[in-house]
Amino acid sequence: MEAQAYRGTCLQSVAAHYDVVLISGAAPTWEKEFLLDYEVADPADQAALTAAGHALADRHALAGVMTWTEWYLIPVARLARRLGLTTTAPEALQGCRNKHTSRSLFARHGVPSAASVSVRTEHEATDAARRIGFPVVLKPAAHAASMGVIRVDTADELPAAYAFAAKTASHGVESTQVLVEEYLDGPEVSVECVTHRGQTTVAAVTRKTVGMPPHFEELAHMVDANDPLIATVAPAAVAAIDALGVTDGVSHVEIRVVDGRPRLIEVNARIAGDMISHLVHLATGVDLARAAADIACGHTPDLTPTRHQAAAIRFIYPAYSGTLTARCVTEPTGGVERVRFQRQAGDQLVLPQDGGDLFTARIGYLITTGQTATIAQARAQEAYRNLDVQVAAVAQAAPVTREHAA
Repeated sequence: MEAQAYRGTCLQSVAAHYDVVLISGAAPTWEKEFLLDYEVADPADQAALTAAGHALADRHALAGVMTWTEWYLIPVARLARRLGLTTTAPEALQGCRNKHTSRSLFARHGVPSAASVSVRTEHEATDAARRIGFPVVLKPAAHAASMGVIRVDTADELPAAYAFAAKTASHGVESTQVLVEEYLDGPEVSVECVTHRGQTTVAAVTRKTVGMPPHFEELAHMVDANDPLIATVAPAAVAAIDALGVTDGVSHVEIRVVDGRPRLIEVNARIAGDMISHLVHLATGVDLARAAADIACGHTPDLTPTRHQAAAIRFIYPAYSGTLTARCVTEPTGGVERVRFQRQAGDQLVLPQDGGDLFTARIGYLITTGQTATIAQARAQEAYRNLDVQVAAVAQAAPVTREHAA
């Protein structure tokens, strides 16, 4: 139930303020308690989505349409336009979904970004990497969640890396190309932004911990209402949103800070995943899910902070691929807001280095709060130590107790 684990708080928040009708590819289960009505249709199928939207409009007075799913941004925007409801233009969202288009628009508008070349073959990728200079990053032009993204340090690594990125890119809708990009060496953050009628407000900055090289798996996030880094990254995030033409909605803008200066990675024109919107709410009191719903319904969102603290999330991964045999909390830790396991005993866990991704590797997460970032992160580390997770390695018959990955 990964959707409930990572998006349940968003749906709960929206349903607390609006009557919600849902279009989903399958009949709702856990979502039912938050719904007034629903239609079953594939949101990626424009014709089916439009028909389902009109069916709901026949039964209800629809005030707005929104999604927090990356793959559905353009179809949902087209639906909103056909229903005469508030939306960022689908053409602008196509620019967000295609990272090659994003880079071109960033360059045109003077937004600091990374050198990037779109390629279709391994040979083109090799030539591009040599021109840019190693290390480089290979990634699908139109994907999300760091899937298919890999760092390449030498020319010898490039063939396997290209095959890895191209396999994921082949499933893209907006583009099946691979990008070869300059590696931006610096701390990674995301800027959580709210745009209403073309005016963008920065709600928070999220500091990220990534690991499992050469992949970019996200291991932890932290939001501090008093983070001084906001002043550094906010102008670049707003400039990127303006360059892409995003006019309405919540955006998750990814940035690396290189030599003290922000460089754009990408703009995701939807609420952040990984429970980041919940961290923002815990740290600042700003409700990004409600803000997105307000904007979709043509209302001005209330972005006034009501809290001034910090919140952190730590994801639970195995040290190696294998079978999960046990997972539990051994003792309570102060400041823990929640612990959520999304894998059960008997589930197979496959890390990125073994061909998996965050959907096949993560066991769950824990969230902590504190008056400062230092306190929230210390509580997260202590809570992580108080987990007992046992994994049987692929080559082992009996489970072994693992040390948690950093």
